[in-house]
Amino acid sequence: MGKVYVFMADGFETVEALAPVDVMRRAGLDVVTVSIMGRKDVVSAQNVPVIADALYEDTCFCDADALVLPGGGVGTDNLSAHEPLRALLVKAHGDGKLVAAICAAPMVLGRIGILEGRKATCYPGCEGDLFGAEYTAAAVEEDGNIITGCGPGVSFDFGFAIVERFCGSGAVDTLRSQMQF
Repeated sequence: MGKVYVFMADGFETVEALAPVDVMRRAGLDVVTVSIMGRKDVVSAQNVPVIADALYEDTCFCDADALVLPGGGVGTDNLSAHEPLRALLVKAHGDGKLVAAICAAPMVLGRIGILEGRKATCYPGCEGDLFGAEYTAAAVEEDGNIITGCGPGVSFDFGFAIVERFCGSGAVDTLRSQMQF
């Protein structure tokens, strides 16, 4: 199974973080939520407090199979400003690890240059920061080792796309059935 790190910063979109985490954990993936805020308590854009599993500075990402970024305007700005995370994303992408981002968060990937020549989607109006990407406006877009999603309404589909990479389409079909999706 895969080891997935989901990065959280104040201002993240609640459903874009927690729905994919729920789906991935149901599938048996080893998912760790990581705060980049220097404290484990993180507050979403909807003022929902969440306790992350780990702090960025206390975590070794050497076992990562995937890195996931939830969106949210303020959350995305916080993720984008975190230089160690930016470097980690570039390295993971270069190593062929899965990198996934939803809503506004694909802008982080665009700003660090890893969407160049790739198909990608994001929240409408954020496409200007997908530097070098072919913006598709799809609900969920997959291109190589990158998965992007367009917004809160596709949070489950975004999670299912990540699960499919590690567990296959049969596991997704089973999850969809069990979850009455």
